[in-house]
Amino acid sequence: MNSLVAVRDLVKRFGSVTALQGVSFNVLPGEVHALLGENGAGKSTLMKILSGIHQPTAGEIQLGESTYKALTPDVSKKFGIRLIYQELSVIDYLSIEENLFVGNLPTRRVLGVPVVHRALMREKTVHALRRVGSKRDPATPVGQLSLSEKQQVEIAKALVSDARLIIMDEPTSSLTDEEVGHLFRIIHELRAEGIGIVYISHKLKEIPVIADRVSVLKDGCHIATYPAKTTEPQRLVAAMVGRELEAGRPVPWDGAEHEEIFKAVNLQTVDGRVRNVSFGLRRGEILGFAGLIGSGRSELMEAIFGARKLQSGHVQCRGKTVSVESPYAAVKAGMAFVTEDRRRTGFFHNFSIAENISILHFLKSAKRQLSLERINFSKEKILGEEYRSRLRIRCTSVRQNIAELSGGNQQKVIIAKWLAAGSDLFIFDEPTRGIDVGAKSEIYRIMRQLAESGKGILMVSSELPELLSICDRIAVYKDGRTASILNNADATEEKIVRIATE
Repeated sequence: MNSLVAVRDLVKRFGSVTALQGVSFNVLPGEVHALLGENGAGKSTLMKILSGIHQPTAGEIQLGESTYKALTPDVSKKFGIRLIYQELSVIDYLSIEENLFVGNLPTRRVLGVPVVHRALMREKTVHALRRVGSKRDPATPVGQLSLSEKQQVEIAKALVSDARLIIMDEPTSSLTDEEVGHLFRIIHELRAEGIGIVYISHKLKEIPVIADRVSVLKDGCHIATYPAKTTEPQRLVAAMVGRELEAGRPVPWDGAEHEEIFKAVNLQTVDGRVRNVSFGLRRGEILGFAGLIGSGRSELMEAIFGARKLQSGHVQCRGKTVSVESPYAAVKAGMAFVTEDRRRTGFFHNFSIAENISILHFLKSAKRQLSLERINFSKEKILGEEYRSRLRIRCTSVRQNIAELSGGNQQKVIIAKWLAAGSDLFIFDEPTRGIDVGAKSEIYRIMRQLAESGKGILMVSSELPELLSICDRIAVYKDGRTASILNNADATEEKIVRIATE
């Protein structure tokens, strides 16, 4: 079968940096071709070349029967290549049909004057929504939709513009299992229509379920292409990172002799999302929180950190009751919160790496609340360099803007920020969401080192294998309450799911 889209010997250089080196890759009509690689492997550069955003330094691109040295956005769009980013680009205050035709409004002439063809917009919108399985009224404001429904709108937008190849970047990173299943049904239907799909994901368990072939990039090079259904995940990981990653569970941990670093006593929030929750955490322990999406795990972490108002209950740090009426009070008490949404609440986008790392150190040491007073720029650089080395942050300089880093390195900067602030209790909420397997391994290593150095860690994760591989105990959270706390040695995925759903 002839390729729908193919690239051959593609090279892309940005100054002295080679982002792609001799990459060859193709997608067949009606094929789901998964693309794997660590952050920085070249996946985004390759997709932007196919979208016409970047022009290659060398090589050629084949679209159907035509061959090009480079594409423009207009050529790519006319052929039918559509890119759906991990951060969805829908506009909440517009309706579904208005989102589908942003920048591409159909018109008709009335008395010689071009006007928007609303009837055609409605007709095409209804048809596209039907294809993606949505029964929503086209006039519904997108701001009223769930995340998975917004993703349906993105796919429908590609379909109304006659997509032939759809590139999906981490499409399931924020979806529930039920929503993932629905997305997969849509992909199967698109494949049956002959539409090609490039599926970029860090979730290896999805690959044999949804993909036909899987290609691996590393350091800008194409390592190999494998059959997706029969290739072991360990083989893909080794191709991505150049080594086998450590697996298994932590050594059984007996913390009876360790100081209780933190205790939650009968916590209940005003909004009822946290209901009479009590637990303790010892120095050097990692306590994980498992549960269904919406069970209230993140809300519990926000309550502990002072970001959600308590109705009753209190927390103790190192045996002393402390008031955490605000995140600032929690920081002063020695708490750290690595949030679920690092791009929105984890760092300052317009700050450098060194500025992000040092800001809480200066804030915590200031004499007046929420005052940075005088910044010691020499100290700022020293802290940046110290944690760049300790956490193996990959960057050109600590003066580099944090927004230029990969997701895994951004996460390391956030952890460094809390370390520089002298935190004892670390809260990690979905700490590896949206980062590659190699970076995940690095985050696990850092978390274990924090625990071994005497820190206490609370960890929320929706990935049960992740909790089982890193946590000493696992609390199963259900309907705003702790249903059970299991020692790692006694915990299994089946047992956790049963407790969470019974």
